[in-house]
Amino acid sequence: MSMSHSRHATVSRHLRRCPRLLVWFAALALPALAAAWPVTGWTQASNTSNDTGSNTELVEQGAYIFRAGGCYECHTDTKNKGAPLAGGRALPTPYGTFYSPNITPDRETGIGSWTEAQFITAMRHGLAPDGMPYYPAFPYTSFTKITDADLRALWAYLMAQPPVKQANKPHDLGFPYNLRMAMWGWRLLFFEPGVYQADAAQSAAWNRGAYLVTALGHCGECHTPRNFLGAMKADMRFAGSADNAEGERVPNITPHAKAGIGGWSEKDIADYLGSGMTPDGDFAGGLMGDVIEYSTKYLTQEDRMAMAAYLKSAPAIDYTPPRKQQK
Repeated sequence: MSMSHSRHATVSRHLRRCPRLLVWFAALALPALAAAWPVTGWTQASNTSNDTGSNTELVEQGAYIFRAGGCYECHTDTKNKGAPLAGGRALPTPYGTFYSPNITPDRETGIGSWTEAQFITAMRHGLAPDGMPYYPAFPYTSFTKITDADLRALWAYLMAQPPVKQANKPHDLGFPYNLRMAMWGWRLLFFEPGVYQADAAQSAAWNRGAYLVTALGHCGECHTPRNFLGAMKADMRFAGSADNAEGERVPNITPHAKAGIGGWSEKDIADYLGSGMTPDGDFAGGLMGDVIEYSTKYLTQEDRMAMAAYLKSAPAIDYTPPRKQQK
């Protein structure tokens, strides 16, 4: 166990024994943490111009990153036929309902007034242009691993899209989760920024799959159960969750023979990500259906096979997410 994991586990145990500590932590300690937290990336970003140029190749690269990152399905209210990337999609969670923001180039309601550096800071460090931390419903905890080159390409693609003037909808969160300042403490406990580092002991295909699954695809954000503070449980990675994605039950995707997808071959997984059809002839629905429809079906078969190889190498976990009781 790493020193960081041990620290997180110890603090979490204390907070679980006395939940009121969380409130006191937010009310008393976090303003000091906020003042001390380094926001160098944001400070530098404010001095960088927004100039994506006319690099068609970069925009085309960004289009692929955009698909791999699942940006469309999160930032488009498809259920209500919303404008592409204009936000407003509801994300129900045990902590309240989050609404995705407008990421079109509109300067008033979207991200058109941002600089490229501010965009990279948001993705890498989870900080808004005003220096405030984002809630981890925005999966910067995974996006932090994306390379600078891919982030710049994604930025170029987003800036090439049509602007849509649509104000962001405020999150609907109860106390104490509505205390955004509390995110400084959450970050101290659970967030470790940094670009994906390749494992020299593994193949190029395995590393490509790891990058697609853990960084761009951020698969663990939905397929990993969380603790009572909303952080992913590292020892249960990919084991599924009762209510992680829009309140839906999310399955175990570890290679466990019974609880997970151990009976699937790598080609089964790659084909599923391309067509949505399982080995037994069923089809993906719900949020995973959207992921396939707007994201993974656009990836190359080589990339889908790389993702499959990485998932098949993950530790097998015997866990079946419980079904929520009907009220």
